[in-house]
Amino acid sequence: MTDRTPRELETRAVKTLRRWQPATSLPDPTQQDGWNFRWIRVATNGKTDEQNYSAKRTEGWEPVRPEDHPEVKIHYEGQKSNIEIGGLVLCKTPAEFVQQRTEHYQRFTAAQSQSVEANLMKDSDPRMPMFSERKSTTTRGTGLNRS
Repeated sequence: MTDRTPRELETRAVKTLRRWQPATSLPDPTQQDGWNFRWIRVATNGKTDEQNYSAKRTEGWEPVRPEDHPEVKIHYEGQKSNIEIGGLVLCKTPAEFVQQRTEHYQRFTAAQSQSVEANLMKDSDPRMPMFSERKSTTTRGTGLNRS
C-alpha cells in the first residue's frame, strides 16, 4: 500500500480564464455619485441634429469633458472639447433631474390613463356595462385530481 496525500490536502493551480465579450461602440464612463450619464445624439448620417441636442441641453444635460473621463477618451480620436463617438456626445446631469423627469412622466401617464378610462366609461350603460370589473385576476389550477 502506498502512502497517498489525502485529496483534501491536494492543491491545484487555478487557471484564470478570460471570457469573450462583444465589443461595445459606446463605452460606459466611470460612474460618479449624484450624476447620471447618457449618450445624446448630435448628428445622424452626417447631418447635425441641433434641435435634439439643444432640447437635451435645456433639460439639464451637459457635455462631459475628455479630461474628466480618460477611460473613455481612448475610444475616439481628435482633440475635441467633448467626448463624441458616431454622432453621439457623452453628457451628464444631476440624478435629481432624472428623478424629477421620471416623476413628471409618471404623473403625465397616469393622467392620460385616467382620461382614457373616463372617456371609455362615459359610454357604458348600467344595463350592459362594458366592463363588469376594473381589475383583472388570475387563478392557478389545482392540478390533476387522482382518485
